[in-house]
Amino acid sequence: MADSSQQSITIAAPVDTIASVISDFPSYPEWVDAVKSVEVVSEYEDGYAHQARFVLDAGVVKDEYTLEYAYAEDLTRIEWTLVESKMMKVQDGSYDLEDNGDGTTTVTYTLTVDVNMPMLGMFKRKAEKMIMDTALKDLKKRVESTA
Repeated sequence: MADSSQQSITIAAPVDTIASVISDFPSYPEWVDAVKSVEVVSEYEDGYAHQARFVLDAGVVKDEYTLEYAYAEDLTRIEWTLVESKMMKVQDGSYDLEDNGDGTTTVTYTLTVDVNMPMLGMFKRKAEKMIMDTALKDLKKRVESTA
């Protein structure tokens, strides 16, 4: 059973700068330790990735998976859904970007994951929290170092 988790962080950058970093999938291996490679499989007419294939190696957890992306017209929401994976049954997620009006943006990360192996709920929630903490902190570091 897939449960949804959500966390937020404030980043000192405008929405468009953050959306640009999130949607630059081929650069993920530069700032996301567990991501070894990303290939954009298909694009929309505007050049944004429609589908991207990820190779993940987080030590014990290794996977290759493809995600399909959708974008709000103003890029305040970037969402994805799992197309295929060796290890996961479900991975749905989104980044919601809210302009705080002071040069900062609140980024809310929502993630739903279900894996193909049995896992106690307690361990699954801990893994989701760790994934989300790392993703948001890495995103903040990447955006603020390039802004």
